[in-house]
Amino acid sequence: MNLEFSPEETAFRNEARTFIEENYPDELRGSGGREDLSREHMLAWHKVLGKKGWSVPAWPVEYGGTGWNATQRYIWSEENARVDSIMPLPFGVSMVGPVIYTFGSQEQKDRFLPGIRSGEEWWCQGYSEPGAGSDLASLKTTAVRDGDHYVINGQKTWTTLAQHADWGFFLCRTDPTAAKPQEGISFILVDMTTPGIEVRPIITIDGGHEVNEVWLTDVRVPVENRVGKENEGWTYAKFLLAHERSGIAGVARSKRGIEKLRNIAATEVVDGQPLLQDDTFSRKVSQLEIDLTALEFTELRTLAGEAQGKGPGPESSILKVKGTEIQQRLTELTLEAVGHYGQPYYRGFPQDAQSNAFPIGPDYAHASAPGYFNMRKTSIYGGSNEIQRNIITKMILGL
Repeated sequence: MNLEFSPEETAFRNEARTFIEENYPDELRGSGGREDLSREHMLAWHKVLGKKGWSVPAWPVEYGGTGWNATQRYIWSEENARVDSIMPLPFGVSMVGPVIYTFGSQEQKDRFLPGIRSGEEWWCQGYSEPGAGSDLASLKTTAVRDGDHYVINGQKTWTTLAQHADWGFFLCRTDPTAAKPQEGISFILVDMTTPGIEVRPIITIDGGHEVNEVWLTDVRVPVENRVGKENEGWTYAKFLLAHERSGIAGVARSKRGIEKLRNIAATEVVDGQPLLQDDTFSRKVSQLEIDLTALEFTELRTLAGEAQGKGPGPESSILKVKGTEIQQRLTELTLEAVGHYGQPYYRGFPQDAQSNAFPIGPDYAHASAPGYFNMRKTSIYGGSNEIQRNIITKMILGL
């Protein structure tokens, strides 16, 4: 594999870097994670990219994609990671968008793809339920046909940022008598302002509001909002999850995270010397870098395959497993590096004037504990890593 950029690719990198430096919103610089940002802030960069025509680089050109090759997309992710940019949320761009342009009707493409590209419409994902996570086919939310509508009843959980969403894509059971549970599920697009939808916050351990429960009671949705054929939603769901898992790997962000970790470990002093000079800690960082480099090669091979027309296969499961394990080890080492400065603090709600929302120590330590705890979820969402290993053994090893 040739790792040298061509002159054309170097020119593209310079173009991308210059565009980011000149156009990334000032109010987002140094903001880090998304949890404390408003809806408007989280969409700000997306809208800039939408106007430029760069918000959906992986989409086919006929639906608004950039036409970039695999190397250009890799460079783009690297340049955004370099400045910790708040990238377009994946629910529209990387998940439901590809489902709509691949399986949706022309009317659905015309109605929904422009809003996803521009960042004008926010999407959330209605897959998991209290009794259906990794075993997603056991979901209980029903959609019963009533003339030109479905009437949806059920509960979804862990619905990320649903408090801001305009639309959601939901898996619902439309045939409870199907021989196999996977055969009776449909993929339905739901306007989140429809009567009967209630979004209830789930407050995470650090006091943040990132995930939610979504309750649906007699929610009437036009049949025209179903993507593809009735009872074939499982096919579309698997297609979506393959795209989601590839994106979860987060190689570029982890590379940036290791840079930050090295800077922290070079600053923190233990027994009179920088922590980075400690043999045990340095060995952990080096091993992490080696594993991330191996993952990066796998991601590049996957991108090259996609450029040749190959859809995400078992490689997406490999990327998901190794990518999330690296993210968890990275945040664990970061928390270890900052020591007692990483003491968790409860941010609480803005109206909670009594919350002890006052971190201690240097700025680089403040997000270490929330980041550590938040990353515990990555090996679970998008299909748990245990499930991904089952997929790998079936699709690659034939077991």
